Amino acid sequence: MCGVEPRDQRTELIVSTLVDAFDDLMRASPRAFRTKFRKMAADPFAFYRGTACLFYADMAELDDRWADERTSRVWIHGDLHAENFGTYMNADGVLVFDVNDFDEAYVGHFSWDLRRFAASLALLGWRKALPEEAVEDLVRAYLQAYVEQVRQYVRGSDDAEFALRLDNTEGALKDVLEGARASSRRGMLDQVSVVVEHERRFRDGSRNRRLDDAERDVVMEAYERYLGTIPHRKREDHRDFYAVKDLVATSGFGIGSAGLPAYSLLIEGVNQALENDVVLTMKQANVPAASRFVDLPDVRGYFEHEGHRTVVSQRALQVHADPFLGHTTVEGVGYVVDELSPYETDLDWGDVNEPDEMAPVVAQLGRATAKIHCVSDTDSDQTLVDFQTEEAIAAVIGDGDAFVEDLVAFGTAYAARVRDDHALFVAAFRSGSIGGVSAAD
Repeated sequence: MCGVEPRDQRTELIVSTLVDAFDDLMRASPRAFRTKFRKMAADPFAFYRGTACLFYADMAELDDRWADERTSRVWIHGDLHAENFGTYMNADGVLVFDVNDFDEAYVGHFSWDLRRFAASLALLGWRKALPEEAVEDLVRAYLQAYVEQVRQYVRGSDDAEFALRLDNTEGALKDVLEGARASSRRGMLDQVSVVVEHERRFRDGSRNRRLDDAERDVVMEAYERYLGTIPHRKREDHRDFYAVKDLVATSGFGIGSAGLPAYSLLIEGVNQALENDVVLTMKQANVPAASRFVDLPDVRGYFEHEGHRTVVSQRALQVHADPFLGHTTVEGVGYVVDELSPYETDLDWGDVNEPDEMAPVVAQLGRATAKIHCVSDTDSDQTLVDFQTEEAIAAVIGDGDAFVEDLVAFGTAYAARVRDDHALFVAAFRSGSIGGVSAAD
């Protein structure tokens, strides 16, 4: 699968896959996709982050020896790469370092998450000019930690017990958690809003657009529908808690969200103190890349829309998910709603460079990956995965040695392919060959 392929043929696959995945969005917002493609052109890792669709096109052609009847239908993150980890404040008020960004979550081969991460780690190592042997050792450390954590879940009874917190981390991960702990809601609010005549309002600027009355009514109706999707146990009873104080259309949520409409809502929160206002984002959900290559009709028919799919997936994969997490529709299109939290901080790999610094970090990320797979089973609220995931994975990987070495080899080989693909992509983008989105416009 990672062998030599004619350059013209590979370029055609890259272009056709991107067009198939994003054609409607590219037509609706070519400028947003020019920005997305320019960011992807920066280096192979950035290209990889923006091309989950290409990864799954390749996975569809891969003979996955680790996929059987059960392990081929596990809840997966769908876009697991080295920069999709960070902090969040869980529903119990505990700062946790974990996997984030569940826009691509779906049901599929558990090994796809691990393969995607392994290749991203190899790309990260290449970007840092690490020797190939050091890169392989880092990928191996990640996978071995994953295998060991799965075995712990098989031996234990409570899948939700494991979490990376301030009291059980050190080094780079503890630094990220400490940084998030030092953040404040007031600081975040002052970045995105101003107080005008004793009331807080969103800042005007290039990212924000004020709504006319008709669009505001549509969004407010969607907001009311969203409130009904918050689990009752997480719903706030305070009468004015969810009262909307301001509302804008917004943009700029990242490479993966290019062209997707979004709104920001400022709500009252626990009391009338301006420092306790809450910011919610309402973002259109996209079709997950993996779903285009997974033939599971019962999975496809399980979801009302892509917003519903994203929320169900996140609640399955993440213990103690955001209490604001919910879904709605705007003119029949699915949207996800969650909080813009001041306590979300991503791991900055720019501060972690040497193999001896990276090794303990990637081992913890391996354990975090095992957790999202092993909590997303019969112990969670969803009904699509009706077996104990850890038992299915443990059975298929055996002692783990062959599994680890297979995915180490895959990660380094696929990273080499991505580096070649990046050059082909840049050439195609510069020539205007990708859906008419030209670098010259």
